[in-house]
Formats: sequence, C-alpha cells, structure tokens
Amino acid sequence: MRLAELSERSGVSTATIKYYLREGLLTPGRQINATTAEYDEEHLRRLRLVRAMIQVGRVPVATVREVLRHVDDDSLGRTIRLGAALWALPQVPEPDEEDEHIRAAHREVDQLLETLGWSNARALVTISPAYRSLVVAIATFRRLGYDWDPELNLAYARLMHQAAVLDLDFVETHPSEAEKVETAVAGAIFVEPMLQALHRLAQEEESARRYGFE
Repeated sequence: MRLAELSERSGVSTATIKYYLREGLLTPGRQINATTAEYDEEHLRRLRLVRAMIQVGRVPVATVREVLRHVDDDSLGRTIRLGAALWALPQVPEPDEEDEHIRAAHREVDQLLETLGWSNARALVTISPAYRSLVVAIATFRRLGYDWDPELNLAYARLMHQAAVLDLDFVETHPSEAEKVETAVAGAIFVEPMLQALHRLAQEEESARRYGFE
C-alpha cells in the first residue's frame, strides 16, 4: 500500500507517519522510486501500536523508540527481549536503600518470592523494575502505618500468576516473535489499566453484596 492508503487505514495523518519514520518508530517502506515507497501489513500493525502508545499510553517518543528497539532485537531470547522492552517503559524512581522501610520491604519481597518458589523472578531482582515497584509500594504502605499481612501478598501473587498464564497464552497466539513482544508491551500499557478497573468494579460489587447501598 502507498502512504495515503496507510494513512487512511490507520487513521493517522501522512504528516504524522512521516514524523514517525524520521524518528525511527517505523521502518522505511520498500522504495518503488525516488519519491514513492510501499508499505505492508506489518507497517500498519506497528503504526497502530506506536500511535496508541503515544496517544493513549502517553509514552514519550524517545521511550517508544527504545521499547521498539528491544522488540525488534531478534538477537535476544524471548524472555530477555520481552523484559528489555517492558523495562524500557517509564518506571518508579530508584528507592532510597538507606530507608528502613525500604530495607524491610526488600526482606519481605525476597521472602515472598522464596515462598512462591519464583526462582526466575529472584534471579532478576537486581535489575527488574517490577521488583523495585513492589518494594516501593510495600514500603510506602508500611510507612503510612497500615498493618498489611504478608499472607495477603502471597494470595495476591498467586492470583497474579494465574493472570500471567492468561497473558502469555494470549501472546502465544501471535505468529512472529516481534508480534509476541509487541502484544506483551501493549498489554503492559493497555491491559493493566483494564485489570485495575476490573479490580475496582469487583470491589464495588463485593461492597454492595456485603453492605448494601445504605
């Protein structure tokens, strides 16, 4: 397809597509002559992802470029490729390791991973932003004085493992490695808010069941 058709099918203006091409967010089309290039379904799929990341996910262009660099790096195994792409997304700041609540949260999270038998997750603790996010969240909760039972974290973690199985089962339905990683990235940006919304709806439903509307 030509640029005009790519624009029409994607709903993205030709000017914006040209900008994405200049920024390296889309690979160049197949050059037909000096002024015309041809694009395919992969360009259309990637364009829709880029547009959604920037417009809906509010991901900066430089970050999108970094994420896609890992998505397209077929020299990496799938786990590292996926991890690198997800880790390039905006993350929580590095925690203050001198903070007593942070140190206690590290111990709590390490114990949680050991109890779960998540040896692969434990191997990534020094580099995984998700590990840092969990440490910061638990530390913040403790700092506010809430008595959150570690057994609750264990129960939630087991539920999240079931969600992860569903996630990767869905990822596996896509044919190419790039599509698999793209789908996982899209899930991190768009499915996580959906799960959060479902969680809150479930809380509202359970609250109504228990306490009514009075």
